Amino acid sequence: MNDIILETHGLTKEFRGFVAVNNVSLRVQRGHIHALIGPNGAGKTTCFNLLTKFLSPTRGRIAFNGIDITGDKPAQIARRGIIRSFQISAVFPHLTVLENVRIGLQRQTGMSFHFWKSEKILNRLNDRARDLLEQVDLGSFADVVTASLPYGRKRALEIATTLAMEPEVMLLDEPTQGMGHEDVDRVTQLIKQVSAGRTILMVEHNMGVVSKIADTITVLARGAVLAEGPYSEVSRNQAVMEAYMGTTEGELQGAHA
Repeated sequence: MNDIILETHGLTKEFRGFVAVNNVSLRVQRGHIHALIGPNGAGKTTCFNLLTKFLSPTRGRIAFNGIDITGDKPAQIARRGIIRSFQISAVFPHLTVLENVRIGLQRQTGMSFHFWKSEKILNRLNDRARDLLEQVDLGSFADVVTASLPYGRKRALEIATTLAMEPEVMLLDEPTQGMGHEDVDRVTQLIKQVSAGRTILMVEHNMGVVSKIADTITVLARGAVLAEGPYSEVSRNQAVMEAYMGTTEGELQGAHA
């Protein structure tokens, strides 16, 4: 029997009569990379906001490790181990890369944002922070001021700060958006690398990315699930091709809808 870590049942969100998410039931398997894709306006980001409780569902429920978390607040969701990348991203551009990751570690150890802590105490976190930076190929950037990082490296830093929270499930919201080809390849490999022993649910426009690393793909269109399965099946689904504005299968593989 599949080990389902995150599950939704009939998840629905309406905004003054507009149905943004319509009866979505997801089953995310533990240890897998699960991609949520679809054309613009399909409801992907709204789904993420529902899962992290930045929005409350109109109907439906959410379960994590078999526990109903529909009524949880965002902070409770994070404490359970469901961490969305932007929640703890590098929001301090004038701090160094190492200092940003250390802030994520402070949150995990209960010293959250205690900037008045002595340097000696904070330095105890440096070894762990450097280990995390090595995992995302940022070891040589530890002392660089974050604002000066190239865009792709900043996204890698977001992943490092997410890892600092020791997530059970990482929610990555369009991790390769706005990147050049080289950065896309680097971050794609990075996501695959850090997925070992973790579960990742990601919203991603780039079909080339999900074809390489996703175990399961759920396609949303107009707020509802249009198709689900491995890339080999989803990419040949006629309804999916039509949802991507009538593309052929070959075009779909590189689509940035």
